[in-house]
Amino acid sequence: MGADRRVAGLVLLLGVVSPGCVSPSMQSDLARVRELTHLPLPQQMAEARDVSTGFPKEVGQLLQQPLTADAAVRIAFLNNRELRASLRDLGVARGQLLQAGVLPNPQVELELRQQEDPSLPFEPQTEIRVEYGLSQAVLSVVRARAARNELEAARYRTAAFVVELGYTVRAAFYAFQAAQQRVAIATQALDAFAAARDASQALFEAGNVPELDVATQDAAYESARATVAQLELEVLERREPLQRLLGLHGEATAWTVTETLPRMAGEEPSFENLERRAVTASLELAETQRRLEGAAQRAGLTRVEGWLPEVSVGVIAERKSPVAPAHGEWEWGGVLHFTVPLFDRRQGTRSAYEAEFDALMERYQGMAIDVRSAAREARNRVQSTALRARQYQQVLLPARQRVMRQTLLQYNAMQLGIFQVLQVRREQLDAELTYVELLREYWTAHAALEALLAGRRTGASMGGPMGAGGPSSLAGGTEAGGH
Repeated sequence: MGADRRVAGLVLLLGVVSPGCVSPSMQSDLARVRELTHLPLPQQMAEARDVSTGFPKEVGQLLQQPLTADAAVRIAFLNNRELRASLRDLGVARGQLLQAGVLPNPQVELELRQQEDPSLPFEPQTEIRVEYGLSQAVLSVVRARAARNELEAARYRTAAFVVELGYTVRAAFYAFQAAQQRVAIATQALDAFAAARDASQALFEAGNVPELDVATQDAAYESARATVAQLELEVLERREPLQRLLGLHGEATAWTVTETLPRMAGEEPSFENLERRAVTASLELAETQRRLEGAAQRAGLTRVEGWLPEVSVGVIAERKSPVAPAHGEWEWGGVLHFTVPLFDRRQGTRSAYEAEFDALMERYQGMAIDVRSAAREARNRVQSTALRARQYQQVLLPARQRVMRQTLLQYNAMQLGIFQVLQVRREQLDAELTYVELLREYWTAHAALEALLAGRRTGASMGGPMGAGGPSSLAGGTEAGGH
């Protein structure tokens, strides 16, 4: 019983320096990601779900009505499998943290041997050794600190993915919405081309225009038909990327979206201290900083391990043979094992960690420069698209409408022919096509700026393309001669 008390006391003493238990629950990870992103992430993201179980109830409710950009982002947060996988990937770093803080196991050795006097009957002597590695137990605290930084870095990485997913869904939504709107405008233009073709045919049969006018209007109509077909294909191509982001399949793919892009915001976002705000919010920089702290702690741990002897203490209990003197009694002793760090002082490992730290520091500084540049680029995109879209919204489109009204007045006064009226109508629709594309660029640039200030550079804020739209002109080269 005395030996049991000694061993229990040793384990209890070592337990004082243990880093403690870490909750393996995914809820704590989700709560931390929600805190970092400042987004209302649904609690269902942390719940296990199989494909065969269908979609979350909220997804079905959202799909019953035409989707808005906010509703699409909400569905992606609930249903995107890659996002759910990223949350579960945090379990890897959490498991490594748990393992880093675990105390080493004690070593137990049991030895049975015959007594030294061969004249005595066979009665084995018993010896029990219990040893415990003190060095490994103490260093587990430092290992846990380094692993905790790695877990936090993984959480920052997942939070950045959440922000990027939100931007990507919005950009895909605006692209699909704009494609639908362009098809509707192009269809109206096609009707104008058809009317011009029919009018030229009727005038030709009446002998009022040459056959050249008929051929010109017919070619313009067929060209417009090809453009509408191309835009219709673009709608299908824009739909599928959004479909994948939302994680929808089967009957759930019959969703619709609101028909038109929203008009421009009344006020532009504030650009004051934009670079500083972007750097402060950057989840990428925060992740790298955590990795730097972890690398520094690992390098420090390796340095300590290199000079610290590996010490283990133990208890020896020996029981003599019952026929020997002092038979049946236990004899107690202690043992101390340690290594001499003469040759292997973890020099190579320490050098590798120091090089990793230096490389991360260089990347951190370069990333800070890139984030500042991305902030300026995002500001330029928002300002440029806002200026051009507002020019169309407030000046060009009203001007085209006035031209259309005056043309109709001249036509009613028999000062202009039908071809001039239809040409003006097509030019008006061309301006509307360009305006829709500008609106898409405007809202995509806004989403990229919001994502940057939420902590994540996106493809648009890293110099990537904003996404090419479909044809923005239907009237080029379609003016007819004639009278």
